Formats: sequence, structure tokens, C-alpha cells
Amino acid sequence: MNIYLKGRRAVVAGASRGLGFATAMAFAKAGAAVSICARDEANLNAAHEALAAVGGHVHSARCDLGEAASIDGYIAAAAEDLGGIDVLVNNATGQASGNTDQDWSKCFAIDLMGTVRATRTAKPFLVASGQGRVINVSSRTSFAPSPQTQPYGAAKAALIQLTTSQAAEMARHGVRVNCIAPGSSEFPGGWWEKCRTRKPALYESTLASFPFGRFGNQEDIAGVMLFLASDLGTWVTGQTILVDGGQTLGV
Repeated sequence: MNIYLKGRRAVVAGASRGLGFATAMAFAKAGAAVSICARDEANLNAAHEALAAVGGHVHSARCDLGEAASIDGYIAAAAEDLGGIDVLVNNATGQASGNTDQDWSKCFAIDLMGTVRATRTAKPFLVASGQGRVINVSSRTSFAPSPQTQPYGAAKAALIQLTTSQAAEMARHGVRVNCIAPGSSEFPGGWWEKCRTRKPALYESTLASFPFGRFGNQEDIAGVMLFLASDLGTWVTGQTILVDGGQTLGV
């Protein structure tokens, strides 16, 4: 079954690589006009070129999703270029792995407050759309202890509660808000690919946690994003969907 987003305008915040890029690519292939942002200009430019090769309209701009002014400027520029916003994906992460005050500040500034600010700024456009959708990106670590990445796990858990509150607030405006919680996924240049050589024991033990015998890939997760952005998900709001290939089953 094909899903079409022709005529839709999608903003993917944090999309130069990994899940954000895979989501933007899925949206573009489904016919949506897409705007992406990231901090790294080289990766952002490469992502823009790859998306443009699909043939649809693409907008991109550098943005630090940990800074309020940068977010406000980006969302406004994206809405102007696309002619509005129908879909907002909040994907950026600080991904801090320590337990210092700086690690906590980084994760909450980007993962949580970046989502709060981007959604708040995009809200008038999503309401005006008449078919607005917001998709927040949490993590499976929200459902279990995360001793090695406490700031990341806590920020991602907060996103689940935020999603329900945003959904309740925005439903009367016709805007749906949902969240996905991906499991461990491997992609070129990503954390788990690096772990394969840097921390082989951790890599192998994590791989063994998947009942299907492999890590997830970004396309596995982007497909759920596509569903939530489409008309097929019209009656779904305030939900968090665990997309982890059974990793949490412990089998």
C-alpha cells in the first residue's frame, strides 16, 4: 500500500542524516514539499542535494535547535518558503552520554525545549493548515532505566508526557500530535556503527537483544513517521508508538 503526501508541506527539524534524513526522504518520495535543518552545513547541503534529486520542492537552513531565536527564525523561514506547514517532525537530540550539569542542560535544551519551541512557533501554521500533524521523537530508553545516558533518557521520557499535553491542547484546532520511540538503530556514521569497532562487546550484546537478529535501520522507523503524517493516521493522537523491532521484549 502506497502512502501519498502530495500537496503537504513538511518540516523535519534535525534532518541532515540518520532518522531525520530518512524521514525527510520518505516524505519527499511520497510527494511532500520538505524543509530540513541542522547545525552542520556540510551534512545539511548533502542532504538537500539528495532530497532535491527526488524531484520535489526542498528548503533547507542551518539551525541550532538548542537556541530559541534560531528555532523561531528557521520555522518562520520554512513556512514562508513552503507556503505553510502541515507536518512538523521534532527529531533533534543532544545525545549527551555523561552525567554533568552540561550534559543535562544540553539534552533538555535540544530534545525537550527544542520540541517545545519549534511546536509553539509552528502552531499558527499547523492550525491554519486544517490538517496539522506533529510527530515528536522519543526513545525506547524512556521505558527502562538508562544508567549510562541519564540526561538523554530523562529528556526523552519528558517528551512522551509533553506529547499527550500538546495533543490535548491542539485537538480542538484539528492538529494531531503523536510520538515515536525508536529502538537502537544502525546507520552510516551513527553511534551504533561506531560501537561495532569501538565497543564490540556492547554492540554484540545489544544486537543479541533483537529477536529478529539485526539492528533497526532508519527506513524501518521512517515508515511509521509516514503513516502518522498521512491520512491513514487521522484518528490517532496523543500516542507514543514504540518502534524497536521487539528489542524491549527481552526474548
